[in-house]
Amino acid sequence: MVKAKEIEKEKLRLRIKAYDHKLIDSSCRQIVDTAKRFDAEVIGPIPLPTEMHRYTVNRSTFVHKDSREQFELRVHKRLVDIFNPKAALIEALSNLNLPAGVDIEIKMA
Repeated sequence: MVKAKEIEKEKLRLRIKAYDHKLIDSSCRQIVDTAKRFDAEVIGPIPLPTEMHRYTVNRSTFVHKDSREQFELRVHKRLVDIFNPKAALIEALSNLNLPAGVDIEIKMA
């Protein structure tokens, strides 16, 4: 069992979330390009299911209960795995200038 753990590669898992699908795709492209520049093995971006939050609100405050508006908020998600990351790559990813509205979670596994 010790040999199996030695063979297992160190990996960096990035979960990227955004409300705009164009922003998240451009951010993923930027991350993958940075990782490839440092000769890291990259898997992804893998699209995860989109979260949809729906809200129904009355149009008026007191009367006309049948008149309502419906709003929807979509959260697009992507997953990127980077195998055998170097310290320079991690530093480059932390200094990456991404647009506002893009959230990144980084996990070391």
